Amino acid sequence: MSNICVIGAGYVGLVTSACFSDLGNRVVCLDIDEAKIEMLASGKMPIFEPGLEELIHRNKAAARLSFTTSYDEAVKGAEFAFVAVHTPSGPDGGADMRYVESAVTSLGKSARDDIIVVTKSTIPAGSGDWVETIVNDNLQPGLAAKVVSNPEFLREGSAVQDFMHPDRVVLGGSDGGAIERVADLYQTLNAPIIITDKRTAEMIKYASNSFLATKISFINEIASICEQVGADVKQVASGMAYDVRIGPGSLGAGLGWGGSCFPKDVRALEHLAATNGCHPQLLRSVIEINNDQRRRLVEKIRDAIGQSLEGQVVGILGLSFKPNTDDIRDAPSLSVIEQLVQCGAQVRVYDPVTIEAATEQLNGVFPANDPYECATGADALALVTEWNEFKQLDLTRLREVMRQPIMVDGRNVFDPATIRAAGFKYVSFGRP
Repeated sequence: MSNICVIGAGYVGLVTSACFSDLGNRVVCLDIDEAKIEMLASGKMPIFEPGLEELIHRNKAAARLSFTTSYDEAVKGAEFAFVAVHTPSGPDGGADMRYVESAVTSLGKSARDDIIVVTKSTIPAGSGDWVETIVNDNLQPGLAAKVVSNPEFLREGSAVQDFMHPDRVVLGGSDGGAIERVADLYQTLNAPIIITDKRTAEMIKYASNSFLATKISFINEIASICEQVGADVKQVASGMAYDVRIGPGSLGAGLGWGGSCFPKDVRALEHLAATNGCHPQLLRSVIEINNDQRRRLVEKIRDAIGQSLEGQVVGILGLSFKPNTDDIRDAPSLSVIEQLVQCGAQVRVYDPVTIEAATEQLNGVFPANDPYECATGADALALVTEWNEFKQLDLTRLREVMRQPIMVDGRNVFDPATIRAAGFKYVSFGRP
């Protein structure tokens, strides 16, 4: 059993805290957001992530997991401090490191023993050395901190599963003893452990996310060509996936990527490349293609209606950037809704999980209680997030409540023949 402090109670920090405590460690999760810590202490969840609430309740009851806003309390007796704070995009596209700097400065001031600092936050190559300097500069005389880079590869919606059954664990550092001790924390997971230097570990994270984003933008470029030549992008992607060099992952054409990771990580890698004398033209194209998909969905809605969107009622199914999460950070839905409102459309929205939080950010948008209320009186319905609930809609009931039976499928969820047989004018991405 090890004593672990986790700094940051967001998606990564909470999952890391819950899973390490479930593996038998004593974990204190720290966040300076008092309201969030009060929620967690009272048994309420600040985020939606399948399986996480049960994990937290179980390990709190076993006294292996606790929450605090105090660095002194969190760091006391800790052998490891995992840094899992947000690194959003800065004004220039680079990673904003203010939260990391604040966290590791406070960590150094509160430590009373030697400590291993593990960076879970996604940080640019070279930042681990910077973190190590800051922590050690703030430690009391005679103490020392070693930094190990341990990038996370958690997918929102399946983060607990991803932590407990990882494809690989990446550890980067210059101190073999520190790396070995962090590796021991993961031994029970029986996953491949990749050991490298900090800068390489940090680049593995950025390269992985940017490659996945590139695959999605690539298949969306192919989808545009398929529309023009009469090919079916779903069958094209299926045929490509049999090639072991390509594989089936991230080949779903549609609205593209969003969320808290891909957008900021691709921009950060593009910025890192540009500021180091490189010409990241591929990364720039990946971003541009993804942004185009959101504009294309609005164009498809307008073309399907056949007139200006002024005064038209458009229903939006799904707000979160992907199913099984309540995260709307850089969600495609927000951009689509903003464009529709600017075009004069009346917008209704429904999401199974995040409707209340999202509509606080959306002025002039009507929140619906279910998909059928969202569709009532609508001139078009656009599926934006592929929640399972939407795959089982009663198409007859849906058509009956709409003013015009138009379905624009932003995720290619529906079978074209089935939905057209139900009386809908159906539009999707990359399918004839």
